Amino acid sequence: MSLSRIVIIGAGQAGANAILELRTQGYEGSITLIGDEPHLPYERPPLSKEVILAPDSARVEILSAEKLAALQVNLITGNGATRIDPEARLIELENGDTLDYDKLLIATGGAPRRLPMLDRLEQGVYTLRNLEDARKLITVFAPEKRIVLVGGGVIGLELASSALAKGCRVTVLEQESMVMKRCAPALLGEYLVGRHRAQGIDVRLSARITRAELQGEEIHLALDDGQTLVADAVVYGIGILPNVQPATTAGLEVEGAILVDEHCQSSHPDIYAAGDVAAQRRQGLDRPLRIESWENANNQAAIFARHVLGLAPPAVRAPWFWTDQLGINIQFVGDMAAARWHLRGDLQPGTDSAFALIGVTEGIVVAGITVNQPREMRNLRRMVDNRLCFQAEQHLDLARDLRKTA
Repeated sequence: MSLSRIVIIGAGQAGANAILELRTQGYEGSITLIGDEPHLPYERPPLSKEVILAPDSARVEILSAEKLAALQVNLITGNGATRIDPEARLIELENGDTLDYDKLLIATGGAPRRLPMLDRLEQGVYTLRNLEDARKLITVFAPEKRIVLVGGGVIGLELASSALAKGCRVTVLEQESMVMKRCAPALLGEYLVGRHRAQGIDVRLSARITRAELQGEEIHLALDDGQTLVADAVVYGIGILPNVQPATTAGLEVEGAILVDEHCQSSHPDIYAAGDVAAQRRQGLDRPLRIESWENANNQAAIFARHVLGLAPPAVRAPWFWTDQLGINIQFVGDMAAARWHLRGDLQPGTDSAFALIGVTEGIVVAGITVNQPREMRNLRRMVDNRLCFQAEQHLDLARDLRKTA
């Protein structure tokens, strides 16, 4: 089959980078990018930070109108895809228009997992997933406002940091026994709890909301320990649900996310998926892996582009992501479920410490975390990618340069 028409559903990180990779690798055919939002493709990591704290200078755009024109992209915004017909290679849009394709990439991301108890209040309750959500929080986060963040994951803690910077009185409620439990070891979680508390953020662990009521302009939250919190606004972030509806109705193989192979190819050979919406089967793993990160979206976009062009895939590297909160830069690489974690450096609870954590499973370095040490991340990434044997006397000795062991 000749390849002359590629359509991408989803104008986010994966969709935009698929365009760049296709053109970089010499594809000269038609590219159509479909987005359900009215915006040009933009990045999501700044939404919880720069967009709220410095809205006039925040830069979120991935591809400008001029760049899209130069790349000869047909951009459709504010008009999402509602139906895919795989056999006819046809896409139907919200306004009833249809498009045909030779190859299709689904990069529709995810939507916030809902909390009906809070949604019922209809006033003073927010989530953060898109640019409009972030812009609402610019005015919600005002000095002396009582802000409750429900969910102590990456987004919850970043929002807590931003709210504090804007002079809010901040509480974080996390139902698990530690913050960021899904993506970080307990040692780092304990450090972050101490750091947030030292800055005046009320972090409550193993905390569950049993009742939520709107009383005038205030939100009253009853907790399972008998206490009641009063807030001016509540922002919750308890994970996302992949936007799989078009894939499900098209009959693709879906198990919570769109299942794809090592080439990001779905159960239909002409349809691919990348980013938060995709769960990828990988060699050595017993189940498909879905990774919510900026870098994973970029990597899978490149895998898709090269596969449809018949080119060799990009080199596979260990997953990497980062978070910035309270002036602390934290970077992660590899398998956060490592069996053991080792501290390199000096961790002082409640302070701006600079240290690294090395994750080891069966004697092999499988993960690394840097806190306020971004330069060390390059070395840790090499160690993880090369699956080095862990040697405590070398890897934990600050007098030894990790570059010489990586």
